[in-house]
Amino acid sequence: MSTPAPELEARARRIRLLALDVDGVLTDGRIHYTSAGEEMKSFSILDGLGIKMLRRAGIEVAVITARRSPMVERRVAELGIEHCLQGREDKLEALRELVTPLGIALEEVAYMGDDLPDLRAILSVGLGMTVANASSEVAKRAPWRAAARGGDGAVREACEMLLRARGAWEEAIGRYLPETGGL
Repeated sequence: MSTPAPELEARARRIRLLALDVDGVLTDGRIHYTSAGEEMKSFSILDGLGIKMLRRAGIEVAVITARRSPMVERRVAELGIEHCLQGREDKLEALRELVTPLGIALEEVAYMGDDLPDLRAILSVGLGMTVANASSEVAKRAPWRAAARGGDGAVREACEMLLRARGAWEEAIGRYLPETGGL
Protein backbone atom coordinates (compact mmCIF):
# COMPACT_ATOMS: atom_id res chain seq x y z
CA MET A 1 0.00 0.00 0.00
CA SER A 2 1.40 3.40 -0.94
CA THR A 3 0.99 6.50 1.19
CA PRO A 4 -2.08 8.41 0.07
CA ALA A 5 -1.65 11.75 -1.64
CA PRO A 6 -2.05 14.75 0.70
CA GLU A 7 -5.64 15.45 -0.39
CA LEU A 8 -6.61 11.81 0.13
CA GLU A 9 -5.00 11.85 3.55
CA ALA A 10 -6.95 15.01 4.45
CA ARG A 11 -10.17 13.32 3.34
CA ALA A 12 -9.27 10.18 5.30
CA ARG A 13 -8.78 12.19 8.52
CA ARG A 14 -12.42 13.34 8.34
CA ILE A 15 -13.91 9.83 8.00
CA ARG A 16 -16.37 8.77 10.72
CA LEU A 17 -17.95 5.81 8.89
CA LEU A 18 -16.52 3.14 6.59
CA ALA A 19 -19.26 1.50 4.51
CA LEU A 20 -18.41 -1.72 2.69
CA ASP A 21 -19.91 -3.74 -0.13
CA VAL A 22 -19.69 -7.49 0.47
CA ASP A 23 -19.26 -9.54 -2.72
CA GLY A 24 -15.96 -8.52 -4.30
CA VAL A 25 -14.85 -6.44 -1.29
CA LEU A 26 -15.24 -8.50 1.89
CA THR A 27 -15.20 -11.65 -0.27
CA ASP A 28 -13.45 -12.53 -3.51
CA GLY A 29 -16.75 -12.10 -5.34
CA ARG A 30 -17.29 -15.79 -6.01
CA ILE A 31 -20.27 -17.73 -4.71
CA HIS A 32 -19.85 -21.42 -3.98
CA TYR A 33 -22.75 -23.86 -3.75
CA THR A 34 -22.65 -27.21 -1.99
CA SER A 35 -24.31 -30.25 -3.56
CA ALA A 36 -27.19 -29.59 -1.14
CA GLY A 37 -27.61 -26.14 -2.69
CA GLU A 38 -26.23 -24.21 0.26
CA GLU A 39 -24.27 -21.05 -0.47
CA MET A 40 -20.76 -20.52 0.87
CA LYS A 41 -18.57 -17.41 1.08
CA SER A 42 -15.03 -16.85 2.34
CA PHE A 43 -14.06 -13.85 4.45
CA SER A 44 -10.54 -12.67 5.24
CA ILE A 45 -9.37 -12.75 8.85
CA LEU A 46 -7.07 -9.83 7.99
CA ASP A 47 -10.08 -7.72 7.00
CA GLY A 48 -11.86 -8.72 10.20
CA LEU A 49 -9.05 -7.53 12.46
CA GLY A 50 -8.77 -4.29 10.49
CA ILE A 51 -12.49 -3.67 11.01
CA LYS A 52 -12.18 -4.35 14.74
CA MET A 53 -9.22 -1.95 15.00
CA LEU A 54 -11.15 0.74 13.14
CA ARG A 55 -14.17 0.34 15.43
CA ARG A 56 -11.95 0.56 18.53
CA ALA A 57 -10.61 3.86 17.16
CA GLY A 58 -14.17 5.23 17.06
CA ILE A 59 -14.91 4.85 13.36
CA GLU A 60 -18.29 3.27 12.60
CA VAL A 61 -18.45 0.41 10.08
CA ALA A 62 -21.42 -0.56 7.95
CA VAL A 63 -22.13 -3.21 5.33
CA ILE A 64 -24.37 -2.49 2.35
CA THR A 65 -25.05 -5.31 -0.08
CA ALA A 66 -27.51 -6.04 -2.86
CA ARG A 67 -27.79 -9.71 -1.94
CA ARG A 68 -29.20 -11.31 1.20
CA SER A 69 -27.12 -13.91 2.95
CA PRO A 70 -27.11 -15.57 6.37
CA MET A 71 -23.32 -15.80 6.09
CA VAL A 72 -23.12 -12.01 5.91
CA GLU A 73 -25.34 -11.72 8.99
CA ARG A 74 -23.06 -14.12 10.84
CA ARG A 75 -19.84 -12.36 9.83
CA VAL A 76 -21.23 -8.93 10.67
CA ALA A 77 -22.30 -10.21 14.11
CA GLU A 78 -18.86 -11.75 14.72
CA LEU A 79 -17.22 -8.41 13.98
CA GLY A 80 -19.68 -6.40 16.06
CA ILE A 81 -20.83 -4.34 13.08
CA GLU A 82 -24.13 -2.71 14.02
CA HIS A 83 -25.18 -1.49 10.59
CA CYS A 84 -25.96 -4.16 7.97
CA LEU A 85 -28.20 -3.31 5.05
CA GLN A 86 -28.90 -6.33 2.84
CA GLY A 87 -31.01 -6.52 -0.30
CA ARG A 88 -30.11 -2.94 -1.21
CA GLU A 89 -29.27 -2.52 -4.90
CA ASP A 90 -29.13 1.30 -4.71
CA LYS A 91 -26.09 1.64 -2.46
CA LEU A 92 -26.16 5.45 -2.39
CA GLU A 93 -29.81 5.55 -1.29
CA ALA A 94 -29.07 2.98 1.43
CA LEU A 95 -26.05 4.99 2.54
CA ARG A 96 -28.10 8.19 2.77
CA GLU A 97 -30.72 6.39 4.86
CA LEU A 98 -27.98 5.11 7.16
CA VAL A 99 -26.07 8.35 7.78
CA THR A 100 -29.01 10.65 8.44
CA PRO A 101 -30.00 9.19 11.84
CA LEU A 102 -26.31 8.82 12.77
CA GLY A 103 -25.71 12.53 12.17
CA ILE A 104 -22.89 11.78 9.74
CA ALA A 105 -22.47 13.75 6.52
CA LEU A 106 -21.59 11.95 3.27
CA GLU A 107 -18.29 13.88 3.33
CA GLU A 108 -17.45 11.97 6.52
CA VAL A 109 -18.01 8.57 4.89
CA ALA A 110 -15.59 6.27 3.11
CA TYR A 111 -17.31 3.75 0.85
CA MET A 112 -15.50 0.72 -0.58
CA GLY A 113 -17.01 -1.11 -3.54
CA ASP A 114 -15.81 -3.01 -6.57
CA ASP A 115 -18.37 -2.86 -9.36
CA LEU A 116 -20.82 -0.63 -11.19
CA PRO A 117 -23.63 -0.82 -8.57
CA ASP A 118 -21.15 0.78 -6.12
CA LEU A 119 -20.02 3.62 -8.35
CA ARG A 120 -22.56 6.30 -7.34
CA ALA A 121 -21.76 5.71 -3.66
CA ILE A 122 -18.00 5.73 -4.32
CA LEU A 123 -18.27 9.09 -6.13
CA SER A 124 -20.67 10.69 -3.60
CA VAL A 125 -18.78 10.24 -0.34
CA GLY A 126 -15.80 11.91 1.27
CA LEU A 127 -13.47 9.09 0.26
CA GLY A 128 -14.39 6.57 -2.42
CA MET A 129 -12.36 3.38 -2.25
CA THR A 130 -12.00 0.21 -4.27
CA VAL A 131 -10.07 -3.07 -4.47
CA ALA A 132 -7.20 -4.03 -6.77
CA ASN A 133 -9.44 -6.23 -8.94
CA ALA A 134 -12.32 -3.77 -9.28
CA SER A 135 -14.18 -3.41 -12.56
CA SER A 136 -12.33 -1.11 -14.95
CA GLU A 137 -14.88 1.72 -14.65
CA VAL A 138 -14.70 1.69 -10.86
CA ALA A 139 -10.90 1.35 -10.86
CA LYS A 140 -10.38 4.44 -12.98
CA ARG A 141 -12.86 6.58 -11.01
CA ALA A 142 -12.32 5.66 -7.35
CA PRO A 143 -10.03 8.15 -5.59
CA TRP A 144 -8.26 5.40 -3.58
CA ARG A 145 -7.45 1.85 -4.63
CA ALA A 146 -6.06 -0.95 -2.49
CA ALA A 147 -3.13 -3.03 -3.70
CA ALA A 148 -4.94 -6.15 -2.42
CA ARG A 149 -7.81 -7.91 -4.15
CA GLY A 150 -11.31 -8.12 -2.68
CA GLY A 151 -11.55 -10.84 -0.03
CA ASP A 152 -7.77 -10.91 0.24
CA GLY A 153 -6.95 -8.07 2.63
CA ALA A 154 -8.18 -5.01 0.69
CA VAL A 155 -10.45 -3.93 3.56
CA ARG A 156 -7.58 -4.32 6.03
CA GLU A 157 -5.46 -2.10 3.82
CA ALA A 158 -8.23 0.53 3.79
CA CYS A 159 -8.59 0.33 7.59
CA GLU A 160 -4.84 0.78 8.07
CA MET A 161 -4.80 3.78 5.73
CA LEU A 162 -7.67 5.43 7.63
CA LEU A 163 -6.02 4.78 10.99
CA ARG A 164 -2.64 6.10 9.81
CA ALA A 165 -4.23 9.23 8.30
CA ARG A 166 -5.79 10.17 11.63
CA GLY A 167 -2.61 9.36 13.58
CA ALA A 168 -4.24 6.40 15.34
CA TRP A 169 -2.13 3.55 13.93
CA GLU A 170 0.40 3.24 16.78
CA GLU A 171 -2.38 3.22 19.35
CA ALA A 172 -4.32 0.65 17.30
CA ILE A 173 -1.40 -1.78 17.22
CA GLY A 174 -0.30 -1.03 20.78
CA ARG A 175 -2.37 -3.83 22.25
CA TYR A 176 -0.43 -6.33 20.10
CA LEU A 177 3.02 -5.13 21.18
CA PRO A 178 4.88 -6.15 24.36
CA GLU A 179 4.77 -3.82 27.34
CA THR A 180 8.10 -2.35 26.27
CA GLY A 181 6.46 -0.90 23.15
CA GLY A 182 8.17 -3.14 20.67
CA LEU A 183 11.79 -3.81 19.84
